[in-house]
Amino acid sequence: MSIHSTAIIHPEAQIAEDAEVGAYVCIEGPSVVGSGCVLQPHSILTGSVRMGEKNLVGYGAVIGASPQALSYQPGTKSEVIIGNGNTIREYCTIHRGLHDGGATRVGDDNFLMAGVHLGHDTVLGNHNIIANNCLLGGHVEVANRVFIGGGSVFHQFIRIGELVVVQGNSSMSKDIPPFTLAAERNFIFGLNIVGLRRAGLTAQDRGEIKEAFKMLYQSGLNTAQTLALAREREWSANGRLFFDFVESAKKRGICALAATRETSIR
Repeated sequence: MSIHSTAIIHPEAQIAEDAEVGAYVCIEGPSVVGSGCVLQPHSILTGSVRMGEKNLVGYGAVIGASPQALSYQPGTKSEVIIGNGNTIREYCTIHRGLHDGGATRVGDDNFLMAGVHLGHDTVLGNHNIIANNCLLGGHVEVANRVFIGGGSVFHQFIRIGELVVVQGNSSMSKDIPPFTLAAERNFIFGLNIVGLRRAGLTAQDRGEIKEAFKMLYQSGLNTAQTLALAREREWSANGRLFFDFVESAKKRGICALAATRETSIR
């Protein structure tokens, strides 16, 4: 175990033998740091943080701080749970859950660039890339293989679907359906065709996703009518994923197509 002499470690913290804890690191609570993790200088783990293997926590990052919510009660027993293989760069902030038993969750193999903020009870899936200075409010859900451009902000309680790309400096307060390109303020500009190919989806898979997209956004039907029509046929896993996501949208609804702009579904 490599722990710098200036690090301050809570007596109940559990640190793997091969973990590295840098200068002036502060672990303030009974956190768990798994095998192969690196905590770079001046990073802070506070409250209850459970971290899997091979995670990097960058300079000055703060993980496990109390939620930024007026309803938060000191002494609440909540936590941050982080999987394996994540890169959390300098000055990221990840806040713990708002209520007793709540948790902010980060899956595996995510890359959070400098200055990213994950609000309380956010759930981040696997293989996501979030560029610098993005802000995710409380209870935001991010699926898998999502790319979020720098400086983007997300309202609490929204969802971002599988293989979505969000343009930098966007502002989102509605759900973003899987496989789409989102930008500006709650607009969809087409499908993430390049991402679908890179993810290994077959031409048949991509064709079905295009058909689902056109049915939802370009058929002239409203959402309820589209969902009723979609239930009349069989879809593969990707088609079902798309329409299940749309059907489970809550009162904020889903992002609209930028109908007057050029869209990409080729």
